[in-house]
Amino acid sequence: MTPPVALTIAGSDSSGGAGVQADLKTFAALGVYGTSAVTALTAQNTQGVRAIHPVPADFVLAQVEAVLDDLPVAAVKTGMLATVEIVRAVANLAAGGRLPELVVDPVMVSSSGDRLLEPQAERLYLAALLPHAAVFTPNLREAEVLLNTVIRTLGDQREAARALGALGPATVVVKGGHAVADVAGEAVDVVWDGDRVHELRGHRIDTRNNHGTGCTFASATAAALATGSDAHQAVGHAKDFVTGAITGGAAWRLGRGHGPLDHFADRRTRSAGVLRLNGPTSGQRRPVGGDPNVDPTQLLPP
Repeated sequence: MTPPVALTIAGSDSSGGAGVQADLKTFAALGVYGTSAVTALTAQNTQGVRAIHPVPADFVLAQVEAVLDDLPVAAVKTGMLATVEIVRAVANLAAGGRLPELVVDPVMVSSSGDRLLEPQAERLYLAALLPHAAVFTPNLREAEVLLNTVIRTLGDQREAARALGALGPATVVVKGGHAVADVAGEAVDVVWDGDRVHELRGHRIDTRNNHGTGCTFASATAAALATGSDAHQAVGHAKDFVTGAITGGAAWRLGRGHGPLDHFADRRTRSAGVLRLNGPTSGQRRPVGGDPNVDPTQLLPP
């Protein structure tokens, strides 16, 4: 069966945990064919961002148009757009109806606290891009920047979701990866669906490995939209996927800062089940189809 196609328009993360790299891993894990347009090159690792080199806006546009002209893109996710010119170019595409099921992740502040967007571009997000978003997914820090407010409680988070919803996006998810004071033990995402506010709740996982959680949530939402889910279903699927990815990588020791998620945690779990059913011992793979070089985990469906 031909897979659905999703497009990420985002920055490259040299450490592989966030940005385009995280998006493409998420698409693959969820059975969606991933395409990309790179907006910026970053020199970064788990400890922080060292340098950013934005791609010229006309070349970002050329990448996007090359994909749209040839492949049946069913959903689009934007991440780090870096400059005013890139935000404007993407907003113009969205206004022209060329970016279906658009999930906008503002990517203004990284997990390590680095600012990733020019101040002028932050204002342009509100005026030009938000009205065209099917789903808008800021974290608490980004919602504070966009609304020029402070979010300390779950009530503040709910009001922020409503206020951002009034700016035009069909659905808003104010992500609770950074805890508010009155629900410190839970990771609570607040969703405004254009009519009411509801919450996506999960246990807060005790780990430093949270690099790329926002990118992963947004791209998982786009993947679900690409496969036919509505926005309500998509953000619920994304919450479950991110929770599984954080849990799967919680004990990893990669880097000296905020480590990455395990985007293939669910597949690894299913692989372990296949290996148990097939009965390999002493860490040996059972040959598949008589070929000792075939890894049975590669035969699993996405």
